[in-house]
Amino acid sequence: MKLDTSIEYLKGVGPRRAEILNKELQISTFYDLLNFFPYRYLDKTKLYKIKDVKNTESYIQFVGKITSIYQTQGKGKRIIVKIKDETGSIDLIWFKGLNWIKEFLKKDQEYIVFGKPVNFFGKINFVHPEVEHNNKENNNLSGKFAPIYPSTEKLAKSGITNKVIQKLISNLLSVSINNITETLSENIISKHKIYNIKKAYQNIHFPINNNDLKKSIFRLKFEELFFLQLQLLFMKTKKNKKKSTFNFIDIGDNVNKLYKECLDFDLTNAQKKVIKEIRKDLKSGYQMNRLLQGDVGCGKTIVALFILLIAIDNKCQVCLMAPTEILARQHYKTIKQYLSGFDIKIELLTGSIKPKEKESIINDLKTNNIDLIIGTHAVIQKNVSFNNLGLVIIDEQHKFGVEQRGRLWGNINPPHVLVMTATPIPRTLSMTIYGDLDVSIIDELPPGRKKIKTYHWLDTKRLKMFNHIKKEISNGRQIYIVYPLINESEKMDYKDLMDGYKSIQREFPSPEYNISVVHGQMKPQDKDIEMARFVENKTQIMVATNVIEVGVDVPNASTIIIESANKFGLSQLHQLRGRVGRGDSQAYCILMTNYQVSENGIKRMQTMTQTNDGFKIAEADLQLRGPGNMLGKEQSGIINFNIANIVKDQALLMLAREVAKKLIKEDYSLSKYENKNIKVTLNQIRKTKYKWSRIS
Repeated sequence: MKLDTSIEYLKGVGPRRAEILNKELQISTFYDLLNFFPYRYLDKTKLYKIKDVKNTESYIQFVGKITSIYQTQGKGKRIIVKIKDETGSIDLIWFKGLNWIKEFLKKDQEYIVFGKPVNFFGKINFVHPEVEHNNKENNNLSGKFAPIYPSTEKLAKSGITNKVIQKLISNLLSVSINNITETLSENIISKHKIYNIKKAYQNIHFPINNNDLKKSIFRLKFEELFFLQLQLLFMKTKKNKKKSTFNFIDIGDNVNKLYKECLDFDLTNAQKKVIKEIRKDLKSGYQMNRLLQGDVGCGKTIVALFILLIAIDNKCQVCLMAPTEILARQHYKTIKQYLSGFDIKIELLTGSIKPKEKESIINDLKTNNIDLIIGTHAVIQKNVSFNNLGLVIIDEQHKFGVEQRGRLWGNINPPHVLVMTATPIPRTLSMTIYGDLDVSIIDELPPGRKKIKTYHWLDTKRLKMFNHIKKEISNGRQIYIVYPLINESEKMDYKDLMDGYKSIQREFPSPEYNISVVHGQMKPQDKDIEMARFVENKTQIMVATNVIEVGVDVPNASTIIIESANKFGLSQLHQLRGRVGRGDSQAYCILMTNYQVSENGIKRMQTMTQTNDGFKIAEADLQLRGPGNMLGKEQSGIINFNIANIVKDQALLMLAREVAKKLIKEDYSLSKYENKNIKVTLNQIRKTKYKWSRIS
């Protein structure tokens, strides 16, 4: 039967089970079930004896007969099952799903038990183990390696157990194996010694031995990563071939004036290298699509300044877009200062600009009376249009959706695009999310910048922390104290911050000390007033939520204290730390937590205290949190792989990209007969997946 057949027509499913499978596992067709992979396997070649069971980190398996089933009464109900073999007995314990357990388990029957032994009330037990009847059918269905599939409570209650899913997939393979068509070329399969697709599917569900299992997993992971990279590289090649009317050949007076008269420091070699890479794109005759990565404080803004002046010198308009009003205003202020003696019209367009002023700015954009517009989402509203937009610079781009960015130019001749991020991205993640872009990296900090000293202090050192603040303020410095967002609730966020603010006020009373407060519930103009007071050194302490993560540049701020630091992600902690260390004095970052910190939380604190390198921190963050969480809500769904994992499969990702690169170079149109399978599969994927990166 064809793989697009509805799952209800598979033997053993029917309408009721089809509805549950669709709702719980998003399985609606034969193809979906075929690609519903086990998450581990039970090795039936090894069975333990109960006398050999010890408290261990490993999962083990044994066979035994149930001698008693007992349910406790009152609070904390649980079922305790005693099971024995010829060497001894042991308890199995369940706290959830008690009704199902009572129905499934029967006294005097033999079961296969799989689980991790734990010490519970001074005895070795199995808590919530997997159990199945020890019968011929269960032993023979999956050979020596039994697949264990992801499940939910509703599936179990509906009788769709792991054994049922095994049977359904066995039925599926028997009726559909001949409809599984090869997706790769014979050349790729033979060169890289990859299993054919039918053999891979058969063995990932029901492997005969460990070697077949490993090779099947390799094949299916490779395929998933290969077609993703192929899609991205096609887009990249297409973009690089897209001709542009914006050919910025000239280096004009503005660029020369900035370089010769306005900089009181030398550009780093990394900044010079990146400017050359971007300049080469701008004068190539093709549209630029480039990602600029750089750690906090590496000098991306100066690079952006040179690039936007190149566009203005070539008589084009420039748009610089930032995700928040604070960051947009910071860019506006910084760039205005640098270009104060230039004959360049710069405007700021944000949501809080008054209607009359906004209308005037929009009209000036249309009539080419503005050279550079700096703004937030306000610059991509339907009523905003440009006269001659030649360059778009997008800062912290991951906070903008693809469709939003596309609105900047609509159907006009697309401008050159420079995407910037101060969040270092691990190479493998960058190749997956930004695989269609050229990448430039500023991997060098300005000379003389002192390393920020980072400490992790428990609440017991709060007095020490207060003394540190007093010492720094007495030396003329300023302090940030940052509180986390709690459950992403503004009300909780506000309460947490205000409680902290009151305790800071008690410790640092007026008029000896002045304190600013900034949080998400404040009106933009009130935020600006508080920010301005701190920037002008009218307040010594700023109590804030992570709204100050980007966009605040106060060289006199020497210390940032991050309360409940374990509630922040690593990249966010690194961004916050980057708010200090911008001046000449020694800077400090103090991470405050209580004793109740998770294992991952402790690892984050250790990483922060051990390194200031943003790329090392990003790698650690990727390992701890995974790619989906690092990217946040704006790009969720981009890398929801079926089987591949870009954290664990980095080498395979690199191989897949190289194979895809070679294929495009040799057969860009995929017109060769040997590549017909790849072309058919790619066309099918384009209809359903990976549509996120039309514009980056």
